[in-house]
Amino acid sequence: MGTIWQGGTIYTMIAEMDTVEAVFTEDGKVVDTGSVSDLKRKYRGRIDKVQDLQGNTMFPGFTDSHLHVIGHGEKLIHLDLSAMKSVEEVKDALRSRVSQLEPGEWLIGEGWNENHWKDPVILQRDELDEISPQNPMMLTRICRHALLANSLAMEQAGINDKTENPQGGVIVRNSSGKATGYFLDTAQEYIKNVIPEMSEEHLTAIVQTAVDDLHRNGLVGGHTEDLNYYGGFLKTYHAFTNGIDGVKRKFRAHLLVHHEVIDDMVSSGLDYHKGTEFIEIGAMKIFSDGALGGRTAWLSEPYDDDPENAGINIHSMEDLEELVQKARGYGMPVAVHAIGDKAVEAVAETLRKYPLRNGRRDRIIHAQIVNDRLLDLLAELDVVLDIQPTFVASDFPWIIDRIGSQRLAHAYAWKTFLERKIPCAAGSDAPIESINPLLGIEAAVLRKSSVDGASYQHEQRLSMYEAISLYTNGSAYASCHELSQGKIAPGYNADFTILDQDPFTIDPEQITTLQVQKTVVDETVVYQKNHWKAETY
Repeated sequence: MGTIWQGGTIYTMIAEMDTVEAVFTEDGKVVDTGSVSDLKRKYRGRIDKVQDLQGNTMFPGFTDSHLHVIGHGEKLIHLDLSAMKSVEEVKDALRSRVSQLEPGEWLIGEGWNENHWKDPVILQRDELDEISPQNPMMLTRICRHALLANSLAMEQAGINDKTENPQGGVIVRNSSGKATGYFLDTAQEYIKNVIPEMSEEHLTAIVQTAVDDLHRNGLVGGHTEDLNYYGGFLKTYHAFTNGIDGVKRKFRAHLLVHHEVIDDMVSSGLDYHKGTEFIEIGAMKIFSDGALGGRTAWLSEPYDDDPENAGINIHSMEDLEELVQKARGYGMPVAVHAIGDKAVEAVAETLRKYPLRNGRRDRIIHAQIVNDRLLDLLAELDVVLDIQPTFVASDFPWIIDRIGSQRLAHAYAWKTFLERKIPCAAGSDAPIESINPLLGIEAAVLRKSSVDGASYQHEQRLSMYEAISLYTNGSAYASCHELSQGKIAPGYNADFTILDQDPFTIDPEQITTLQVQKTVVDETVVYQKNHWKAETY
């Protein structure tokens, strides 16, 4: 038996401004769309519920194309430093948390960002030792490509001033050669590897906490990368299958698989798009460079504010090619983190050299800095660019000091990508940014900085339809589900995001005043803001 959805504005996202009066769903799928009278007449005897939208606006369910579900859950339960505006505010928060811990218990903080502090300095290990002499401490930077550790954490990791930098990482040292407690990219693993391992039950609870929050923000699914960080592939995979069981929780989780655990995936009998009804395997994840905040994104020319540094390549070209070839051997697409133009170039050239010919799609994640030659190359490839619109809001204006005004024309160039017919999808990269897709839509449309309130690169602004498409059609296309997700049409999943206002009719400056009224996955209401009961028919 099925449900009629009626009484509001329903955007199908099949085409711009395409609407229908009503939708009939059954067994988790959209069966038909049309007028209320026609659907009730046509499906008489099969309708047992009517969902009155009460004047609200319904879209295909929003999907975040790149996030870290467990990382988001950790941010919800750990010390959140992301909103703090000064180093003293951070220190006060650390002192408060230390007072709540037993000696020896780890203090874990998430999301500090010195670019948002009044005095943008990096905390030193000695300062952390003063605050936390008896508790090992790890503070992850907002970009998750850098962390701070105190001496106790470094001792447990066996790190001293003479420890060598790993490939693709840096242990930052002062002028005397002393390690400062600041670890970049792959060097972070020294600290992360000694943090006590979480149980599968605890991981499952974190998945559930994260998914509940994603539902509250109108998200029906997400493409997430977590499987290499919490005690092994199977343990983390089971945390997802247990946490999203399809009964108590429904959420469409598309799991990217880090290259270091790809063999574990294969030995477990899993493959691309295999899994459960709500959990499926995605592309093989590779990191090719770092991040702009810590000046580890790999650029073709040095940073303007660090002329001796052009960033870090995580892998040599030979190793990058070997990883892509390994994925091809399993018939898998790759999803490669590449922020700087040199990294994007290395990835694009590798994908051109080793194309995938089975209909599955590669993706380049972030692609924040490009150039004219790269745009031509990307337009030739069967590749999706996985962009994060909220990076515009959080990175400007400080990013101008990093890369210089001369590179801005090819930075965060979302409109240019779409004009060049390069497919794009949008995500948050949570916990780096807020998982609220409305913030991403606002950033794509207004390109307004959350730092100084100014708007940047007006020529790169997207229309409202283009921005919403990134979270519907775009995410579906990136995961090869464009025939079942991202639209309201017969045969598509009955996944909906229902908002209290119509984003096409409000002032774009008011986007973030929109509120999610309901989130629907598989025809099931998984979140509703207010008491809102469907009528029996």
